[in-house]
Amino acid sequence: MNPNIKLVGTSHISPESKKKINSAFNEHKPDIICVELDKQRLQGLIDKNRKRPGIKAIKQLGFTGYLFAIIGGYTQKKLGNITGMAPGEEMLLGVTLAQRNKLRLELIDQEITKTLKKISKTPIKEKLKIILDIIKAPFQKKQRMKIDISKIPEEEFVKKLTKQVKERYPYIYKVIIDERNKIMAKKIFLLQRQNPTQRILAIIGEGHIEGIIEQLKKLEQDNITYIKQN
Repeated sequence: MNPNIKLVGTSHISPESKKKINSAFNEHKPDIICVELDKQRLQGLIDKNRKRPGIKAIKQLGFTGYLFAIIGGYTQKKLGNITGMAPGEEMLLGVTLAQRNKLRLELIDQEITKTLKKISKTPIKEKLKIILDIIKAPFQKKQRMKIDISKIPEEEFVKKLTKQVKERYPYIYKVIIDERNKIMAKKIFLLQRQNPTQRILAIIGEGHIEGIIEQLKKLEQDNITYIKQN
C-alpha cells in the first residue's frame, strides 16, 4: 500500500482510540485527514441537542433501517457511558485536528440514509435469523469472550467477528461492511492519485481496516494493469 496513506483503526467508544489517533497524527504528519463520516453523521456529532429520528423517519429509511439506527445508537450510548467516551468522539478528534492545523478534511463514508435504506431491504430469511438469534442469545451456553470495551478490539477478534457476520448474515455484511469498505477505499485511492505528494491519515473503525487495505491494494493493482495495457 502507498506509504503516503496511513489507516488508523478505532473503536467508537474507546478512549484508547484518541491516543492512537494523536500518535498517528504526530508520526505521519498528514496533509489530508479522512474520517469515517458523512455530512449527516458529522452534524449529529457536532450538534449535541439534535433529536434522534422520529417515527416519520420510518417512511424515509424503512422500518428495519429505522430500528437498526435506534437500537445501534442506544447501545453505543450506553456502552459509551461505561467507558466515559461519547460514541464518535474519536472521529470528532480527527475533524478538530484538521481544523486546528488548517488541513484538508474529507468525509469518506456513504450517506447514512443510503445505508439504512439498504438495511431495510434485508431478505426476510435473514431478518428472521437475526430475530431468532436475539431470542436464543440469553440461553446460549457457549463460552463468552471477555472484552474490554475501553480498548480497541484485537485484530484477531475483529477478524473472527467479521467472518461470523459474513457467514451468518451475508446481506447485512454486504451493506454495512463490504460496500462501505469499497466506497471508502475508492475515495482514499482517488485522493492519493489526485494529491500524489501529500500524506493522508484515514480514521476508520477497526472492523473496516482489513477490507479497506484489500480494496486499496486491488485498486492500485488494477490501475497499474490499466496503465500497462494503454
